[in-house]
Amino acid sequence: MAPSISVLGAGSWGTALAIQAARNGCDTVLWGHGAQHVSALRLAGENQRYLPGCPFPPNLTVTNDLRQCVLSSSMLLLSVPSHAFKSTLRQIKPYLGDQPRIAWATKGFDSDNGALLSEVVVETLGANVLTAALSGPTFAKEVADGLPTAITIASASRDFAARVAEILHNQHFRVYTSSDIIGVQVGGACKNVLAIAAGIADGLGLGANTRAALVTRGLTEIMRLGIELGGQSDTFMGLAGLGDLILTCTDNQSRNRRFGLALGQGKSRAQAIGEIDQAVEGISAAREAYLLAQKHRVEMPITEQVYNVLFNDLPPIRAVQNLLAREQKPEI
Repeated sequence: MAPSISVLGAGSWGTALAIQAARNGCDTVLWGHGAQHVSALRLAGENQRYLPGCPFPPNLTVTNDLRQCVLSSSMLLLSVPSHAFKSTLRQIKPYLGDQPRIAWATKGFDSDNGALLSEVVVETLGANVLTAALSGPTFAKEVADGLPTAITIASASRDFAARVAEILHNQHFRVYTSSDIIGVQVGGACKNVLAIAAGIADGLGLGANTRAALVTRGLTEIMRLGIELGGQSDTFMGLAGLGDLILTCTDNQSRNRRFGLALGQGKSRAQAIGEIDQAVEGISAAREAYLLAQKHRVEMPITEQVYNVLFNDLPPIRAVQNLLAREQKPEI
């Protein structure tokens, strides 16, 4: 029998992953919560809103019936916004078997308490669940176009990581496996905060030197928090850490970077969000990462300034001045 997978979340990234799995010969179901959006996907045979010009393979089915979506596949891959992650788990729980297999491509923390999404899965579904987190330097359009891409899949179960990798891996989409599910999640969530910072700096016209400094020192912040939470240092030098950080901070396909650019150019938070018209995960991630840093006494000055810009109305130029005014010290 052909492998089967259901992808929950018909935004750009969920759609791209569903296309990728289907192209690999996997019977794939793509779930979207909006009946009108799902109807448009079926009618067009593609996601014209987010991935125009990327037709669905014939073995990709689209539905807004959550029960059908869960029961029709042996594995679930969640690609919903982080703020909807817990509620989606609660909705699918009645349809799950004794040992569900849940992977996710969502990048962020739980919006209620800053928990890692792996912790949310266990809290919501119990400990008897196989879990895996997908992360890495990926733009949905490039994946859907079949351009070369590499990602990391992390799981405490080597067999489950390999199974997810098998569904997605091909000559254009290289999948590496990892056992560091904490580090992969922290890298994926925190890089969005740094992308906002890099966008702000470029919106203010501060130049390439500033951007490079933010990326480099930002990686240090991510590593500090990730290691404190139990991640492995090597993870942050790989695809789910440095790779994703570079991509998100330097290319305008990144919503978080574009959001920061708009703020740096003097637009309001509401204006910037309205222009992007998709989830900007770095906004909530800035709050949760800042609160985690305070809780664990981890120094994250760039994250702190982004938090103050977003939640305390600090002018972006003042945030930059605050960073430059910090005490001189050795690089560590």
